[in-house]
Amino acid sequence: MLLSVLNIIFFIAFVWFAWVNMNDKDAWLWISIYMIAAVLCGLAAFKYYYPLIYIPVMSFYLLYAIILFFVKDGVLDWITKYKAQHIAATMQATKPYIEKTREFFGLLIITGALLINLWMSYQAH
Repeated sequence: MLLSVLNIIFFIAFVWFAWVNMNDKDAWLWISIYMIAAVLCGLAAFKYYYPLIYIPVMSFYLLYAIILFFVKDGVLDWITKYKAQHIAATMQATKPYIEKTREFFGLLIITGALLINLWMSYQAH
């Protein structure tokens, strides 16, 4: 029951995250990323698990997160060059390192949600 509620919360959050990305220059990518996660969490809320989908999706998300970590003006630069400046002061990401750091953490949140569902899919069998 608790996991179903958590997946419903993830579903709503990921749909909302997709919605707020509609005006981005790379909206097609981020709407796809968040909506795939939303659909998978929505299905998991009703105990429909798809481990053969979770694994490649999570692999893509983690690979993209690693790229965002090391790319110029990425998370590593945010930590070292920019002294981990506040990334949630405004909704507008006016600096590239803010955008990339937010995207990095979004990918980690999605991956965490899908990892829980992957684990539960193995527990269900």
